[in-house]
Amino acid sequence: MEEEDPAVNWDSDEESLVVFDRDRHILYLQMMYQLLPSPYQGQEINRLTLAYFVISGLDILRALDRVDKESVINWVLSLQAHPKNEGTLENGQFYGFHGSRSSQFQSNDSGASTPNGSHLASTYCALAILKSVGYDLSRIDAELLLKSMKNLQQPNGCFMPIHTGGETDLRFVFCAAAICSMFKNWSGMDRERAKDYIISCQSYDGGFGLIPGSESHGGATYCAVASLKLMGFIDEDALSKPARCHCINVPLLLEWSLQKQAVDGGFQGRSNKPTDTCYAFWIGGVLRILRADKFINKKALREFLLTCQSKYGGFSKFPRLLPDIYHSYYGFCAFSLLKEPALNSLSVELGLTDVAAIGLQSFGL
Repeated sequence: MEEEDPAVNWDSDEESLVVFDRDRHILYLQMMYQLLPSPYQGQEINRLTLAYFVISGLDILRALDRVDKESVINWVLSLQAHPKNEGTLENGQFYGFHGSRSSQFQSNDSGASTPNGSHLASTYCALAILKSVGYDLSRIDAELLLKSMKNLQQPNGCFMPIHTGGETDLRFVFCAAAICSMFKNWSGMDRERAKDYIISCQSYDGGFGLIPGSESHGGATYCAVASLKLMGFIDEDALSKPARCHCINVPLLLEWSLQKQAVDGGFQGRSNKPTDTCYAFWIGGVLRILRADKFINKKALREFLLTCQSKYGGFSKFPRLLPDIYHSYYGFCAFSLLKEPALNSLSVELGLTDVAAIGLQSFGL
């Protein structure tokens, strides 16, 4: 969403900044569920990701009764890629989920339809939505999906998001790990190779870059730590164990993460950058996984987040901007981590509520 001038005070209603306004946030997400505003037209190819923010956001807010679950399930399933026959399974393509109708029916320069544009991130979002609304993932052919997903893993352990021409970085390692975790089936990736790639991305300062040698970044650090947690390489009591027991430098990671909380209470994604709503989850989530969130100044973080809460519902990236779906969702996640009353708790490493992750919701078809 296009950023507005930070000097413009769109939310002059001071009362909306005092408390977490759950009811108004629900109405905001209901509006996004029914009709996306025009600034999102350029994000049409990522429609499934936007839907994940809305549906999972409503789950955090305990408001999934506001959506038609059967319609959501049918729409998500309609975006799944299917091989034409058994022979096409050997062509290296990925049979996951498309991000939208436009990627599902792509055409090349000659006008002929391309065979498959399914994407690893879209597949993560699709499965997360389905779990959130209580769909039984055993109804999906996990063996087929995971067999084709393994083709995306590169020799260095990283993943490419599509079967050809895609970038490779930690985001897609996380997507692959989360997909395997949701299916409870790890045949879709070589965990040891993925672990080695993650280790190679840890920087000298303790954080993780998206690729080896790049600057430490809050989102990349979350992807690294959450992936290691999902794959079983980070123990529950990581902080109490000697450094030699870890595959990554946990003390340095802890120091880097805690240094990202700035004087205004918010978290920076990188050193010397402005604080931003979403990093309250990306870095706060890392600290929760490490069981180090007790070191967060929660009062200051809450106060910062409330300056980004909109009187229209939702959250903005910085104070006094209009809200957007992305930062709204991670604002809700952050308040869940802060144990705001009437919110569902999070399975932080999976990016879902605990209720969805465990599968306590059910929706029979």
